Order: sequence, then structure tokens, then C-alpha cells
Amino acid sequence: MKTVRRVSGFAGRWFAVIVVLAGALALLVPGAFAGGTVAVPWLLALIMLGMGMTLRPVDFAIVARRPWALVAGVAAQFVVMPLLAFGIAEVLDLSPALSAGMVLVGSAPGGTASNVIVYLARGDTALSVAMTSVSTLLAPLLTPLLVLWLAGQYLPVDGGGLFVSIVQVVLVPVLLGLLLRRLVPRLIERLLDVLPLVSVAGITVVVAIVVAASADTLLSVGLLVVLAVVLHNVLGLGLGYAVARACGFDEQGRRAVSIEVGMQNSGLAAALATAHFSPAAALPAALFSVWHNVSGSLLAGHWARRSAATEPTLPAGAPGTRP
Repeated sequence: MKTVRRVSGFAGRWFAVIVVLAGALALLVPGAFAGGTVAVPWLLALIMLGMGMTLRPVDFAIVARRPWALVAGVAAQFVVMPLLAFGIAEVLDLSPALSAGMVLVGSAPGGTASNVIVYLARGDTALSVAMTSVSTLLAPLLTPLLVLWLAGQYLPVDGGGLFVSIVQVVLVPVLLGLLLRRLVPRLIERLLDVLPLVSVAGITVVVAIVVAASADTLLSVGLLVVLAVVLHNVLGLGLGYAVARACGFDEQGRRAVSIEVGMQNSGLAAALATAHFSPAAALPAALFSVWHNVSGSLLAGHWARRSAATEPTLPAGAPGTRP
């Protein structure tokens, strides 16, 4: 297990670099990965199962203690990012497939790496964990509605199909993970060290498959899509902080909401785009997977050098203990 911990730790620290290298490899030899699109939902389901295994009832205690903070944070998550995605797609005049992909990224719940980034940034980790968990559980309802509303003008949207897909690849695996931790806690505790490695491997393969399947699109409009993704993430981080400040949150809370709003579950967006639209629609999600981990790490490093009110603690087994 010591070897597994070292490998998992290495994968977690160098996650962004690993994903970038996988994307570059897929761009160079797309034929090696392009046929794997059918595996994308299964890979995401495996990652979500791991997330469920890390959750505990205490992770939801903040719902009772500070409901206003959680409601405001989750509301910002599902308002700021979808509208930003739509606005950026309109301003940059992206193609219908890429516009739908941007909206999918914006309508996804919080990213699974956000809790660790909040911890490193000396933010409110308990609020971060609760936001990730609650937004994930709300995704089967809110994500299809947002995509139907904002992306329906670009491409036909099967709202019912999106709902079923999210239930299958997110809700069921997360609830199954929760149940397993409840029924066989000792076994799950032994598996927790492996989960970062599983998550890194899963997201890396998803990015490689999506990039390979949309290599032609990336080569033709790559810089434009990169600009859209960077703007989406950076503006999301900034507006998340601004919303938290306007709501009267302390500095730790502002940092948590900023990161939770700016970092999306791009793996889910890639899986949904691949299943319901096209590989090109999954391209923004693949690029977001790379960029938001880079920007999140840079922001965490900046904030870590600026003291917050109190030292944060990362709850044991929090969902963010893996990328």
C-alpha cells in the first residue's frame, strides 16, 4: 500500500501535466484513442463511485449549521457558469456543437478536484465539500434543464435523455459508493488510497478519447476554443469570489465559493456531450479538464501565501482528496 500511496500522490501532484501529455499524444495519434468514446460514460461512473465512497454524513452537516452559505454557493454555481458559457459562446460566435459543449461545461456540478484546491488555498473546506456534494446530487435535475434552456437553440436537446444519463453515471454510482462505505467501512477505508490514482487515470483517458475524436476540430479552431475555456474558468473564479463577497462571506468562504464556481465537473460534461451531441461538443470539456486544474493550482498557491482568518482542515475522506 505504501507504493500505491506514492504512485497516487505523484499522480495527484502532476495531474495537470499528465492530462496535457495525454491530450498531446491523442492529437498526434488520434487513431489510437478515437474508438473509445463508448467507454467515456463508464469511466465517469467509476470516478463518481469513488467520490461516493469518500463521502460521509458529516460532510453534509454544514446544511444544518450554515444553510444560507450553502444555498448561496450552490445557486452561484448553477447561475454564474451556465450564463457565462452562453455569453462567451455568443460573443466568440462558436459553432453550434462547441456552443452546446460550453453550455454543458457551465451546467455541470462542481469539479471533483475543487476540495483539495480550496484546502491548499486556505479556504473553507467544509463549505467546499458540501457544495461539491450537493451540486452533484442536484445535477440530474438542474443540468438537463439548463442545457435545454441555453443550448436548445444550437442543437436538439433530449432533456429526458440527459436526465437518465446523469442518473446512471452520477447519481447511482455516488449513492452506491455511499452505501458501500456504510456497509463495509473497513474495506472502503483500505481503498481510499487508490482512489486518486483511479480518478487521474479515468480523467486522463477521457481527455485522450475526446481530443482524439475531435482532433480535426481542435486543429482548425483550437485557439478560439482555448480562449473560450480560459475566459469561462477565469471569469467564473472572479465572479464566484464577487458573489461570496456580496453575500457577506468571510475570506475563507469567498475562496471556497470562488473555486467551487470556477471549477466544473468537466468529465461529466465530456461524457454527456459524447453521448448526446458529438465529439466536437466534448472538446470544451476536455480542454477545461486541463486548464481548470492549472488555474486552480496557481490560484491556490497565490492565496496560500496570503493568510486567511484561520487555518483550514481537510475532512478525512473528503471527495476532493483526488483530482
